[in-house]
Amino acid sequence: MTIEIIQNNYDSQVIDHGLLETAIRLTLDKHAKPDVEITLTLTNNEAVRQLNMTYLGLDKTTDVLAFNQDFNNPETGRFYLGDVIISIDQAKLQAHENNHTLDEECAFLTIHGTLHLLGYDHSDQKEKDVMWAIQEDIMNELRLSREEKSE
Repeated sequence: MTIEIIQNNYDSQVIDHGLLETAIRLTLDKHAKPDVEITLTLTNNEAVRQLNMTYLGLDKTTDVLAFNQDFNNPETGRFYLGDVIISIDQAKLQAHENNHTLDEECAFLTIHGTLHLLGYDHSDQKEKDVMWAIQEDIMNELRLSREEKSE
C-alpha cells in the first residue's frame, strides 16, 4: 500500500499525517484493498472550489472531494485508487461547530473520501446509513469521536 499525503504550505496548521495514514489503511484493509495507491491532499477552500468547478461543475467549496483514478501504475504495479482532497478551511469550521479537534475532523473526512473511492455514496438514506456505519466503526477503531451534524 502506498499513501502519499500532500499538505499545501498555505497554512501552518500541523495536521497529524500519521493519523490520516492510519485512517486510510484501516479503511482499505476493511475492504481487502491492501495493495493500492492513494493520494491525500490537504489544501484550502479556494483550491477545493476550483476543483469542484472544473470537475463537477459546482462553483462552491466543500469539505472533501474524491476522484477515482482506477488504473494500474506501470511504475509500481499497484492499482492507483485515486485522490482525496480535503479543505482544511472547511475542516476547521466543522471541527469547531461539532466540538472536536481538527485532527478528528480530518480523520473523518479522510475515511469519508476513501469510502467514496471504494464506491460508497450517500445519495439516498439507505446508502447513507451504510456509509455512516462504516465511518463510525473506523472512527471507533481509531478511538476517535465525531458527533454527526444533522444535514
